[in-house]
Amino acid sequence: MTELQTAVLLADIALIIAVARLAGRIARRLGQPSVIGEIAVGVLLGPTLLNGTVAATLFPTDIRPYLGAVADLGLVLFMFLIGLEFDFARLRGSGRATGATVLGSTLVPFALGILLGWYLLRSYDPGHRVAFVLFIGIAVSVTAFPVLARILADRGMNGTWLGAVALSAAAFCDLAAWTALAGLQALAGAGGTHPWLVLLVVPYALVLFLVVRPLLARFLGRRRSEEPLSAGDVTVVVAGVLASAALTQLLGLHFVIGAFLFGLAMPRLHPAGHEGLLRRTEHTTTLLLPVYFIVAGLKVDLSGLGADGLVQLGWIMVVAVTGKFAGTWLGARSQGLPARSSAVLASLMNTRGLTELVALGVGLEAGLIDERLYSLFVVMAVATTVMTGPLLGRLMGRDDGSPALLDPDLALRPRERAVAGTGR
Repeated sequence: MTELQTAVLLADIALIIAVARLAGRIARRLGQPSVIGEIAVGVLLGPTLLNGTVAATLFPTDIRPYLGAVADLGLVLFMFLIGLEFDFARLRGSGRATGATVLGSTLVPFALGILLGWYLLRSYDPGHRVAFVLFIGIAVSVTAFPVLARILADRGMNGTWLGAVALSAAAFCDLAAWTALAGLQALAGAGGTHPWLVLLVVPYALVLFLVVRPLLARFLGRRRSEEPLSAGDVTVVVAGVLASAALTQLLGLHFVIGAFLFGLAMPRLHPAGHEGLLRRTEHTTTLLLPVYFIVAGLKVDLSGLGADGLVQLGWIMVVAVTGKFAGTWLGARSQGLPARSSAVLASLMNTRGLTELVALGVGLEAGLIDERLYSLFVVMAVATTVMTGPLLGRLMGRDDGSPALLDPDLALRPRERAVAGTGR
């Protein structure tokens, strides 16, 4: 790496952080999560505008591999955060309403996505047709847990019954999506010349939960409950995350799977330790993830979309929105939730954001989709996340704090209340 390349790389990172920060603030002022602004600016700085002139000028080809390395580091820490924030206890105690929501919001869009995949086969010739169709099903089934959590916090819904159901269902959807994606990579021939290596991820996961987790619990739990983790403790955790990501990459799976598994396997620390680890990791990802948005945006080219591409985008939007909304609404209604509360829940589950972007990146790198289809699904991810805020505003209106809306159990008759089984 020459001195000039080093200077350009550092200048590019500074520019990305500043622009992403500004775009995030603009998005927040428009009532959107900041991640929408950051993703949008990544796409705008890509080859879509001015035939790629802006991208070529700001991010020269010889600098992009180094930007990609920085982006990958941010992605590893982000996936670790998703696993770290996953609460298995929430799934056990959230009741039948959450279970029905999970089934509806996962199975219905997945089934419609399978049909969409077969339709798209007319225009695409993937190396593995079955894996392609299954990936399309997964891609339209994703719900972005981190973005959903931010939307709930911004609207003061994170402490409500409806918010708890949405978070629980989104967490399970995330877990199901990453598990399915790992299996799909194995089906598509991950592992290179030694595809059997993929099978080692199962014993590796067992080692993480049965050996590494207890060791970390003993190592990190040696402090008093009110003491935060030291810099040395955080260093050990981050080293473990990176090692886990590297191992799954060597086994033929994407490195995000290893980072996610390590986050899942992390022992549940005392509040001070857990919050401290979250905050430190989040601060780092805040700086690094915008680089990922730019790198992802450089792969999005909508300039040559054409009529056929617009038709495909239309079908992708219809399947993604209809499948997620209808599936969630039917699942919630099956447990006796009022129609309006079910619609609010369905709107929340339609959020995709960054999680969709990561899944699409995995599919692109694995050869499951090409850059043209990747671009169309990125547009879908942004559009479905953008529509969440306005939909919520329309559905909730002045009843933003209505107990009967945010806690539908209060509005149910006794028999319906028993069926819903909130399990709080």
